[in-house]
Amino acid sequence: MNLKRLDAHIGKLSALLGFLAAFGFFQFAYPYHLVRREQLTLFVWDGDYIRQTYRGAGFLSRFVGDFLEQFFHLPVAGPLVVALLLTLIGVAVYRICRHALGRWPSLGIAAAFFLWSFFRETGNLYITRYTVVVLGYLCLLLLALQFKRTWQRAAAAVVLLAAGAWALGSPFHKDYGKPWNVPKFDYERMIGLDAEVARERWDKVIELSKVDLYMEEASYCYNLAHAMKGDLGETLLNHSQNHQNSLLFPVSINRTVFTNSLAGEAWFQLGNMTVAEQSAITSLQSSPKHTGARFLVRLARVNLITGEDGAAQKYLTLLSRTLFYGKWARSRMPGNQDEQVRAELAQARARLPREDYIHHSESARRVLLSLLEVDPGNLPAREYLLCDDLLRYDLDTFMDDYRQQPLRGRLYHEAILIWLSRNGILNPEQVARYGVDVSQVDRMLRFGRNPDRYKNTYWYYFSQALED
Repeated sequence: MNLKRLDAHIGKLSALLGFLAAFGFFQFAYPYHLVRREQLTLFVWDGDYIRQTYRGAGFLSRFVGDFLEQFFHLPVAGPLVVALLLTLIGVAVYRICRHALGRWPSLGIAAAFFLWSFFRETGNLYITRYTVVVLGYLCLLLLALQFKRTWQRAAAAVVLLAAGAWALGSPFHKDYGKPWNVPKFDYERMIGLDAEVARERWDKVIELSKVDLYMEEASYCYNLAHAMKGDLGETLLNHSQNHQNSLLFPVSINRTVFTNSLAGEAWFQLGNMTVAEQSAITSLQSSPKHTGARFLVRLARVNLITGEDGAAQKYLTLLSRTLFYGKWARSRMPGNQDEQVRAELAQARARLPREDYIHHSESARRVLLSLLEVDPGNLPAREYLLCDDLLRYDLDTFMDDYRQQPLRGRLYHEAILIWLSRNGILNPEQVARYGVDVSQVDRMLRFGRNPDRYKNTYWYYFSQALED
């Protein structure tokens, strides 16, 4: 009796430790991995949709997988779901092995299956249905082992596993259900930036940007967050920049799926709905399941702003039948919008350009000028225009743009001092004319004596270009 109790306690303790380890990892060390997966999927509570979507081989695993992935939208629920699935796999393997092996060998095999499933879950494109498939097959095999006679077990295993092959499908896919993965923490930080940009949580983006990943996509998110906070002219060079390439992305076949997805975020905030819509459609087509709640939300918002209520209603109707986007979608349905939503849409419509630049999205300057022509008070667009000039080393164009609407910002003043110096008019009158503090002139002189102490200045950035 004591041995049986010990056996039960060891098994329960092992399961509990595995559950806590998996939950802790996905909740604290790898939190955005599951959020990204939820953004690329959609589960609609509609009978016709379910019947059309979940049919044919593997219908059950696809249904259960998509149903569970909608909970990845929540910070605690997602890790709980994954931890529970992984723990159940370990428990099922342990119980199967105990029919033929002792306690410790069974624990070892169960731990190996748990770790294998755990590492598969860390894959960038992994889909939850493949964990569901593995658990489903293990449960069917465990069910077959409940029969007492050997021939009954064999017959039940054949019948149940054959039925499972139809209902569950394969536990592998050449792209999405790879046999082995390992965590990629730099990529986790990058998709964290991406997720917070999509949520428009700019303070969180800035916090995550404290670790510089030296990637265009990370710099892009950093720049967008500071432009929305109104201090890009102060902070631009506190972070790595790949010249003007890390400011705005075009939607292009030469870009990765991830970068094309990000491309629409800045254009949407600046007011160019055409490129924002193009980015969302491209992302839908490229996502593993050719759907995604994030992109449907973006398409709904774009069409509401551009006045395409019919198209917006199509996306909102679909989203209204989801668990976590339903309330948001219903509040924005044409004819059901409150005063706050109408004011929000009116403000966004005021920034729409008069010309369509869908074929010229790579000409950032032209698009930014068209946005500012419609709304000169579009501060993020103004910041992007000035910073684009600076990162291209085009000081003459920068001065022309700056005179249109001067903005406060350390980098802008540093660039003005360079321009004044290069044109031989660096004097107190000109410095005062552009609102530059006199102390900045002394600081520029100190930079000349020891440039390496001022690496986050525009002086250093510009001097590096001269050396090249």
